[in-house]
Amino acid sequence: MTQRSTIYFASIAHCLSDPWVDGASALGYIKNGYLKVTDGLIDSSGAEADLSRDELEQCDQVDYRAYTITPGFIDGHLHYPQTGVIASYGAQLLEWLEKYTFPAESKFSDEAYANDVANWFIKELLKNGTTSAFVYATIHKQSVDAIFNAALSANMRLASGKVMMDRNCPEFLRDTAASSYEDSQQLIDKWHRKNRLLYAVTPRFAPTSTEEQLKLASQLYHENEGVYLQSHVAENKAEIQWVADLYPGFRSYLDVYDHFGLLGEKSIYGHCIYLDDADITRMADSGTVAAFCPTSNLFLGSGLFDLVTARSRNVRTTLATDVGGGTSFSMLRTASEAYKVTQMAGNTVTSLQLFYEMTLGGATALSIDDQVGSLAEGKEADFVVHDLQATDVLAQRVALAEDIEEQLFALIILGDDRSTVATHLMGERVYARP
Repeated sequence: MTQRSTIYFASIAHCLSDPWVDGASALGYIKNGYLKVTDGLIDSSGAEADLSRDELEQCDQVDYRAYTITPGFIDGHLHYPQTGVIASYGAQLLEWLEKYTFPAESKFSDEAYANDVANWFIKELLKNGTTSAFVYATIHKQSVDAIFNAALSANMRLASGKVMMDRNCPEFLRDTAASSYEDSQQLIDKWHRKNRLLYAVTPRFAPTSTEEQLKLASQLYHENEGVYLQSHVAENKAEIQWVADLYPGFRSYLDVYDHFGLLGEKSIYGHCIYLDDADITRMADSGTVAAFCPTSNLFLGSGLFDLVTARSRNVRTTLATDVGGGTSFSMLRTASEAYKVTQMAGNTVTSLQLFYEMTLGGATALSIDDQVGSLAEGKEADFVVHDLQATDVLAQRVALAEDIEEQLFALIILGDDRSTVATHLMGERVYARP
Protein backbone atom coordinates (compact mmCIF):
# COMPACT_ATOMS: atom_id res chain seq x y z
CA MET A 1 0.00 0.00 0.00
CA THR A 2 1.38 3.41 -0.96
CA GLN A 3 1.53 5.86 1.91
CA ARG A 4 0.12 9.33 1.40
CA SER A 5 2.86 11.96 1.15
CA THR A 6 3.25 14.90 3.53
CA ILE A 7 4.45 18.36 2.54
CA TYR A 8 6.07 20.52 5.24
CA PHE A 9 6.16 24.25 4.55
CA ALA A 10 9.18 26.07 6.04
CA SER A 11 12.48 27.66 5.19
CA ILE A 12 14.86 24.85 4.22
CA ALA A 13 18.60 24.75 5.00
CA HIS A 14 21.05 21.89 4.50
CA CYS A 15 24.55 21.22 3.19
CA LEU A 16 24.80 19.98 -0.39
CA SER A 17 28.55 19.41 -0.10
CA ASP A 18 31.53 20.19 2.14
CA PRO A 19 31.93 23.94 2.93
CA TRP A 20 35.53 23.27 3.99
CA VAL A 21 36.08 22.64 0.26
CA ASP A 22 33.28 24.51 -1.51
CA GLY A 23 32.66 27.48 0.75
CA ALA A 24 29.27 29.19 0.66
CA SER A 25 28.15 27.24 -2.41
CA ALA A 26 27.92 24.13 -0.20
CA LEU A 27 24.73 25.42 1.43
CA GLY A 28 21.30 24.77 -0.01
CA TYR A 29 18.79 27.32 1.28
CA ILE A 30 15.22 28.19 0.29
CA LYS A 31 13.48 30.88 2.32
CA ASN A 32 9.88 30.02 1.45
CA GLY A 33 10.27 26.36 0.77
CA TYR A 34 8.81 22.93 1.26
CA LEU A 35 9.96 19.43 2.14
CA LYS A 36 7.98 16.49 0.75
CA VAL A 37 8.21 13.15 2.58
CA THR A 38 6.88 9.81 1.30
CA ASP A 39 7.15 6.49 3.15
CA GLY A 40 9.68 7.94 5.58
CA LEU A 41 12.05 9.20 2.87
CA ILE A 42 12.73 12.64 1.42
CA ASP A 43 10.77 12.82 -1.83
CA SER A 44 11.70 16.35 -2.88
CA SER A 45 12.27 19.90 -1.66
CA GLY A 46 12.09 23.26 -3.32
CA ALA A 47 10.30 26.59 -3.45
CA GLU A 48 6.70 26.56 -2.26
CA ALA A 49 5.71 28.58 -5.33
CA ASP A 50 6.77 25.69 -7.57
CA LEU A 51 4.24 23.22 -6.13
CA SER A 52 1.30 22.44 -8.39
CA ARG A 53 -2.32 22.46 -7.23
CA ASP A 54 -2.62 18.74 -8.01
CA GLU A 55 0.41 17.91 -5.86
CA LEU A 56 -0.94 19.94 -2.97
CA GLU A 57 -4.32 18.21 -3.17
CA GLN A 58 -2.71 14.78 -3.15
CA CYS A 59 -0.60 15.39 -0.02
CA ASP A 60 -1.12 16.05 3.66
CA GLN A 61 0.23 19.45 4.66
CA VAL A 62 2.01 20.73 7.79
CA ASP A 63 2.58 24.45 8.28
CA TYR A 64 6.02 25.25 9.69
CA ARG A 65 6.25 28.48 7.69
CA ALA A 66 7.42 30.52 10.68
CA TYR A 67 10.36 28.16 11.16
CA THR A 68 13.45 26.66 9.52
CA ILE A 69 13.91 22.95 8.78
CA THR A 70 17.40 21.43 8.84
CA PRO A 71 18.65 17.84 8.85
CA GLY A 72 18.69 16.21 12.26
CA PHE A 73 21.90 16.61 14.23
CA ILE A 74 24.45 13.81 14.56
CA ASP A 75 26.29 13.25 17.85
CA GLY A 76 29.42 11.16 17.31
CA HIS A 77 30.39 10.32 20.90
CA LEU A 78 28.49 10.28 24.21
CA HIS A 79 27.83 8.09 27.27
CA TYR A 80 24.22 7.43 28.22
CA PRO A 81 25.06 5.90 31.64
CA GLN A 82 26.79 9.13 32.69
CA THR A 83 23.72 11.35 32.43
CA GLY A 84 23.29 11.22 36.20
CA VAL A 85 26.73 12.71 36.85
CA ILE A 86 26.64 15.52 34.28
CA ALA A 87 27.90 18.77 35.87
CA SER A 88 29.69 16.99 38.72
CA TYR A 89 32.27 19.27 40.31
CA GLY A 90 36.01 19.45 40.24
CA ALA A 91 37.81 16.52 38.61
CA GLN A 92 39.99 15.85 35.60
CA LEU A 93 39.68 12.71 33.53
CA LEU A 94 41.19 9.93 35.66
CA GLU A 95 39.71 11.21 38.92
CA TRP A 96 36.38 11.77 37.09
CA LEU A 97 36.28 8.08 36.17
CA GLU A 98 37.00 6.90 39.72
CA LYS A 99 34.84 9.42 41.57
CA TYR A 100 31.81 9.73 39.31
CA THR A 101 31.75 7.49 36.23
CA PHE A 102 32.43 4.05 37.67
CA PRO A 103 29.91 4.38 40.54
CA ALA A 104 27.27 5.67 38.10
CA GLU A 105 27.87 2.81 35.68
CA SER A 106 27.59 0.17 38.40
CA LYS A 107 23.84 0.89 38.64
CA PHE A 108 23.28 -0.48 35.15
CA SER A 109 23.42 -4.06 36.39
CA ASP A 110 19.75 -3.33 37.25
CA GLU A 111 17.74 -3.90 34.07
CA ALA A 112 14.82 -1.69 35.13
CA TYR A 113 17.15 1.17 36.00
CA ALA A 114 18.95 0.84 32.66
CA ASN A 115 15.63 0.93 30.79
CA ASP A 116 14.46 4.05 32.64
CA VAL A 117 17.69 5.95 31.94
CA ALA A 118 17.83 4.83 28.30
CA ASN A 119 14.28 5.99 27.58
CA TRP A 120 14.90 9.35 29.26
CA PHE A 121 18.18 9.71 27.36
CA ILE A 122 16.57 9.15 23.94
CA LYS A 123 13.86 11.69 24.73
CA GLU A 124 16.51 14.24 25.72
CA LEU A 125 18.40 13.73 22.45
CA LEU A 126 15.23 14.21 20.42
CA LYS A 127 14.31 17.35 22.39
CA ASN A 128 17.66 18.79 21.34
CA GLY A 129 17.25 17.85 17.67
CA THR A 130 19.74 14.95 17.71
CA THR A 131 18.50 12.20 15.42
CA SER A 132 21.59 9.95 15.11
CA ALA A 133 24.09 9.12 17.85
CA PHE A 134 27.08 6.91 18.67
CA VAL A 135 26.57 5.96 22.29
CA TYR A 136 28.57 4.15 24.99
CA ALA A 137 26.76 1.75 27.32
CA THR A 138 28.42 -0.09 30.27
CA ILE A 139 29.98 -3.53 30.67
CA HIS A 140 26.50 -4.94 31.36
CA LYS A 141 24.72 -6.63 28.44
CA GLN A 142 21.38 -5.34 29.75
CA SER A 143 22.65 -1.77 29.40
CA VAL A 144 23.14 -2.37 25.67
CA ASP A 145 19.73 -4.01 25.35
CA ALA A 146 18.18 -1.03 27.11
CA ILE A 147 19.61 1.66 24.83
CA PHE A 148 18.90 -0.33 21.68
CA ASN A 149 15.31 -1.02 22.77
CA ALA A 150 14.77 2.67 23.50
CA ALA A 151 16.19 3.69 20.12
CA LEU A 152 14.18 0.98 18.36
CA SER A 153 10.95 2.25 19.94
CA ALA A 154 11.68 5.74 18.60
CA ASN A 155 12.88 4.39 15.21
CA MET A 156 16.16 6.23 15.73
CA ARG A 157 19.47 5.57 13.99
CA LEU A 158 21.87 4.75 16.81
CA ALA A 159 25.11 2.84 17.34
CA SER A 160 26.17 1.42 20.69
CA GLY A 161 28.06 -1.44 22.28
CA LYS A 162 29.11 -3.16 25.48
CA VAL A 163 32.08 -1.49 27.17
CA MET A 164 35.07 -3.86 27.43
CA MET A 165 37.23 -3.49 30.59
CA ASP A 166 39.33 -6.28 32.07
CA ARG A 167 41.83 -4.35 34.22
CA ASN A 168 42.46 -1.06 36.07
CA CYS A 169 38.83 -0.63 37.02
CA PRO A 170 36.68 -1.64 40.01
CA GLU A 171 35.98 -5.35 40.35
CA PHE A 172 32.23 -4.69 40.03
CA LEU A 173 32.82 -3.31 36.50
CA ARG A 174 35.44 -5.79 35.35
CA ASP A 175 34.89 -8.42 32.69
CA THR A 176 37.46 -10.76 31.14
CA ALA A 177 38.90 -10.81 27.66
CA ALA A 178 36.96 -14.00 26.88
CA SER A 179 33.64 -12.90 28.41
CA SER A 180 33.80 -9.49 26.73
CA TYR A 181 34.29 -11.19 23.36
CA GLU A 182 31.44 -13.65 23.91
CA ASP A 183 29.03 -11.02 25.24
CA SER A 184 29.86 -8.60 22.43
CA GLN A 185 29.39 -11.24 19.75
CA GLN A 186 25.98 -12.19 21.16
CA LEU A 187 24.95 -8.54 21.15
CA ILE A 188 26.20 -8.07 17.59
CA ASP A 189 24.15 -11.06 16.47
CA LYS A 190 21.09 -9.69 18.29
CA TRP A 191 21.20 -6.00 17.36
CA HIS A 192 23.56 -5.07 14.50
CA ARG A 193 21.58 -3.75 11.51
CA LYS A 194 18.26 -4.44 13.20
CA ASN A 195 16.06 -1.72 11.74
CA ARG A 196 18.24 1.43 12.09
CA LEU A 197 20.61 0.12 14.76
CA LEU A 198 24.37 -0.44 14.45
CA TYR A 199 26.86 -2.12 16.74
CA ALA A 200 30.09 -0.52 17.91
CA VAL A 201 32.82 -2.67 19.51
CA THR A 202 33.72 -0.62 22.60
CA PRO A 203 36.95 -1.08 24.54
CA ARG A 204 36.74 1.90 26.92
CA PHE A 205 40.38 2.91 26.41
CA ALA A 206 43.76 1.23 26.34
CA PRO A 207 44.48 1.50 30.11
CA THR A 208 41.43 -0.61 31.02
CA SER A 209 42.10 -3.38 28.48
CA THR A 210 44.80 -6.01 28.45
CA GLU A 211 46.54 -6.85 25.21
CA GLU A 212 44.41 -10.00 24.96
CA GLN A 213 41.22 -7.97 25.19
CA LEU A 214 42.38 -5.55 22.49
CA LYS A 215 43.23 -8.53 20.26
CA LEU A 216 39.72 -9.92 20.72
CA ALA A 217 38.18 -6.46 20.15
CA SER A 218 40.05 -6.40 16.84
CA GLN A 219 38.63 -9.82 15.96
CA LEU A 220 35.09 -8.61 16.63
CA TYR A 221 35.74 -5.50 14.53
CA HIS A 222 37.11 -7.36 11.53
CA GLU A 223 35.00 -10.52 11.63
CA ASN A 224 31.58 -8.84 11.71
CA GLU A 225 30.66 -6.97 8.57
CA GLY A 226 29.78 -3.32 9.03
CA VAL A 227 30.38 -3.02 12.77
CA TYR A 228 32.11 0.02 14.22
CA LEU A 229 34.88 0.49 16.77
CA GLN A 230 34.69 3.30 19.34
CA SER A 231 37.15 4.24 22.07
CA HIS A 232 39.18 7.15 23.47
CA VAL A 233 42.68 8.42 22.72
CA ALA A 234 45.00 11.24 23.82
CA GLU A 235 42.44 13.12 25.92
CA ASN A 236 44.52 13.96 28.98
CA LYS A 237 48.27 14.24 29.65
CA ALA A 238 48.19 12.02 32.74
CA GLU A 239 46.25 9.42 30.74
CA ILE A 240 48.90 9.49 28.00
CA GLN A 241 51.66 8.88 30.52
CA TRP A 242 49.66 6.01 32.01
CA VAL A 243 49.36 4.38 28.58
CA ALA A 244 53.11 4.79 28.04
CA ASP A 245 53.75 3.00 31.34
CA LEU A 246 51.29 0.19 30.60
CA TYR A 247 52.37 -0.31 26.98
CA PRO A 248 56.14 0.25 26.87
CA GLY A 249 57.74 -0.05 23.48
CA PHE A 250 54.89 1.53 21.53
CA ARG A 251 55.61 4.80 19.73
CA SER A 252 52.46 6.55 20.95
CA TYR A 253 49.01 6.05 22.49
CA LEU A 254 47.47 5.83 19.01
CA ASP A 255 50.14 3.33 18.01
CA VAL A 256 48.78 0.90 20.63
CA TYR A 257 45.43 0.81 18.84
CA ASP A 258 47.12 0.65 15.45
CA HIS A 259 49.20 -2.34 16.55
CA PHE A 260 46.03 -4.29 17.36
CA GLY A 261 44.28 -3.37 14.09
CA LEU A 262 41.82 -0.95 15.67
CA LEU A 263 42.15 1.94 13.21
CA GLY A 264 40.02 2.28 10.11
CA GLU A 265 37.14 4.06 8.39
CA LYS A 266 34.63 2.81 10.96
CA SER A 267 36.83 3.53 13.99
CA ILE A 268 35.81 6.58 16.04
CA TYR A 269 38.12 7.91 18.75
CA GLY A 270 36.99 10.52 21.24
CA HIS A 271 39.13 13.61 21.88
CA CYS A 272 42.41 13.16 19.92
CA ILE A 273 43.81 16.30 21.56
CA TYR A 274 47.47 15.34 21.96
CA LEU A 275 48.36 13.63 18.68
CA ASP A 276 51.79 14.25 17.19
CA ASP A 277 52.56 14.68 13.51
CA ALA A 278 52.98 10.95 12.87
CA ASP A 279 49.69 10.20 14.65
CA ILE A 280 47.80 12.77 12.58
CA THR A 281 49.23 11.32 9.39
CA ARG A 282 48.24 7.81 10.47
CA MET A 283 44.70 8.96 11.36
CA ALA A 284 44.31 10.50 7.92
CA ASP A 285 45.84 7.59 6.01
CA SER A 286 43.69 5.01 7.82
CA GLY A 287 40.47 7.04 7.57
CA THR A 288 40.06 6.91 11.35
CA VAL A 289 37.57 9.42 12.78
CA ALA A 290 38.32 12.01 15.48
CA ALA A 291 35.33 12.95 17.65
CA PHE A 292 35.69 16.60 18.73
CA CYS A 293 34.18 17.01 22.22
CA PRO A 294 34.61 20.68 23.14
CA THR A 295 32.38 20.93 26.21
CA SER A 296 33.93 17.95 27.99
CA ASN A 297 37.46 18.96 26.99
CA LEU A 298 36.85 22.31 28.66
CA PHE A 299 34.89 21.02 31.66
CA LEU A 300 37.48 18.34 32.53
CA GLY A 301 40.40 20.67 31.75
CA SER A 302 41.75 18.27 29.14
CA GLY A 303 42.89 20.63 26.39
CA LEU A 304 41.94 22.19 23.05
CA PHE A 305 41.37 20.06 19.96
CA ASP A 306 42.55 21.82 16.78
CA LEU A 307 39.69 21.24 14.32
CA VAL A 308 41.13 23.40 11.56
CA THR A 309 44.49 21.61 11.57
CA ALA A 310 42.77 18.21 11.65
CA ARG A 311 40.65 19.09 8.63
CA SER A 312 43.61 20.60 6.77
CA ARG A 313 45.47 17.31 7.31
CA ASN A 314 42.50 15.29 5.95
CA VAL A 315 41.52 13.76 9.28
CA ARG A 316 37.84 12.80 9.30
CA THR A 317 36.01 14.60 12.11
CA THR A 318 32.66 14.50 13.86
CA LEU A 319 31.30 16.82 16.53
CA ALA A 320 30.18 15.29 19.82
CA THR A 321 28.63 16.28 23.15
CA ASP A 322 30.44 13.59 25.21
CA VAL A 323 27.74 13.70 27.90
CA GLY A 324 28.27 13.31 30.84
CA GLY A 325 31.81 14.78 30.85
CA GLY A 326 30.25 17.08 28.30
CA THR A 327 27.86 19.60 29.80
CA SER A 328 24.99 19.76 27.32
CA PHE A 329 22.88 17.46 25.14
CA SER A 330 22.53 20.33 22.66
CA MET A 331 24.60 20.10 19.51
CA LEU A 332 24.01 23.83 19.09
CA ARG A 333 25.69 24.59 22.40
CA THR A 334 28.40 22.07 21.55
CA ALA A 335 29.06 23.80 18.23
CA SER A 336 29.13 27.15 20.04
CA GLU A 337 31.92 25.85 22.28
CA ALA A 338 33.68 24.37 19.24
CA TYR A 339 33.80 27.85 17.74
CA LYS A 340 35.35 29.26 20.92
CA VAL A 341 37.88 26.44 21.25
CA THR A 342 38.91 26.99 17.63
CA GLN A 343 39.37 30.69 18.34
CA MET A 344 41.57 29.82 21.33
CA ALA A 345 43.67 27.59 19.05
CA GLY A 346 44.38 30.64 16.89
CA ASN A 347 42.09 29.65 14.03
CA THR A 348 38.53 30.35 13.01
CA VAL A 349 35.65 28.26 11.75
CA THR A 350 32.60 29.47 9.81
CA SER A 351 28.94 28.91 10.60
CA LEU A 352 28.62 26.65 7.55
CA GLN A 353 31.60 24.53 8.61
CA LEU A 354 30.06 24.07 12.06
CA PHE A 355 26.64 23.34 10.54
CA TYR A 356 28.28 20.75 8.28
CA GLU A 357 30.06 19.07 11.21
CA MET A 358 26.69 18.65 12.97
CA THR A 359 24.86 17.29 9.92
CA LEU A 360 26.29 16.03 6.62
CA GLY A 361 29.89 16.16 7.86
CA GLY A 362 29.11 14.02 10.88
CA ALA A 363 27.16 11.60 8.70
CA THR A 364 30.05 11.39 6.21
CA ALA A 365 32.64 10.78 8.93
CA LEU A 366 30.46 8.08 10.47
CA SER A 367 29.73 6.41 7.12
CA ILE A 368 25.97 6.97 7.27
CA ASP A 369 25.78 9.83 4.74
CA ASP A 370 24.01 7.59 2.20
CA GLN A 371 21.07 7.57 4.63
CA VAL A 372 21.09 10.78 6.69
CA GLY A 373 22.84 14.14 7.04
CA SER A 374 21.06 16.19 4.39
CA LEU A 375 17.60 16.75 2.93
CA ALA A 376 18.52 15.32 -0.46
CA GLU A 377 16.04 13.14 -2.34
CA GLY A 378 16.06 9.55 -1.14
CA LYS A 379 17.55 10.25 2.31
CA GLU A 380 15.75 9.13 5.46
CA ALA A 381 13.49 11.94 6.63
CA ASP A 382 15.24 12.80 9.91
CA PHE A 383 14.85 16.53 10.37
CA VAL A 384 14.49 19.28 12.95
CA VAL A 385 12.23 22.31 12.95
CA HIS A 386 13.98 25.34 14.46
CA ASP A 387 12.49 28.53 15.88
CA LEU A 388 14.91 31.38 15.19
CA GLN A 389 12.76 33.58 17.45
CA ALA A 390 12.91 31.17 20.41
CA THR A 391 14.44 33.72 22.80
CA ASP A 392 14.49 37.49 22.78
CA VAL A 393 18.26 37.64 22.29
CA LEU A 394 18.21 35.15 19.41
CA ALA A 395 15.28 36.93 17.74
CA GLN A 396 17.02 40.29 17.97
CA ARG A 397 20.25 38.93 16.51
CA VAL A 398 18.50 37.09 13.67
CA ALA A 399 16.55 40.23 12.78
CA LEU A 400 19.83 42.06 12.24
CA ALA A 401 21.44 39.25 10.24
CA GLU A 402 22.25 39.99 6.61
CA ASP A 403 22.02 36.43 5.25
CA ILE A 404 21.31 32.81 6.17
CA GLU A 405 24.94 32.19 7.14
CA GLU A 406 24.70 34.90 9.78
CA GLN A 407 21.34 33.53 10.95
CA LEU A 408 22.83 30.05 11.32
CA PHE A 409 25.73 31.49 13.29
CA ALA A 410 23.28 33.21 15.65
CA LEU A 411 21.38 29.94 16.08
CA ILE A 412 24.62 28.06 16.83
CA ILE A 413 25.89 30.59 19.36
CA LEU A 414 22.57 31.46 21.03
CA GLY A 415 20.31 28.46 20.41
CA ASP A 416 19.56 25.40 22.57
CA ASP A 417 16.65 23.00 23.17
CA ARG A 418 14.26 25.97 23.37
CA SER A 419 14.88 26.46 19.65
CA THR A 420 13.56 22.99 18.79
CA VAL A 421 9.93 23.22 17.65
CA ALA A 422 9.76 19.58 16.51
CA THR A 423 11.95 16.61 15.68
CA HIS A 424 11.01 14.05 13.02
CA LEU A 425 12.42 10.55 12.48
CA MET A 426 11.62 8.90 9.15
CA GLY A 427 9.01 11.61 8.73
CA GLU A 428 7.23 10.87 12.00
CA ARG A 429 7.12 13.63 14.60
CA VAL A 430 8.72 12.19 17.72
CA TYR A 431 9.13 15.42 19.70
CA ALA A 432 7.04 18.57 19.83
CA ARG A 433 7.88 21.63 21.91
CA PRO A 434 5.26 22.17 24.65
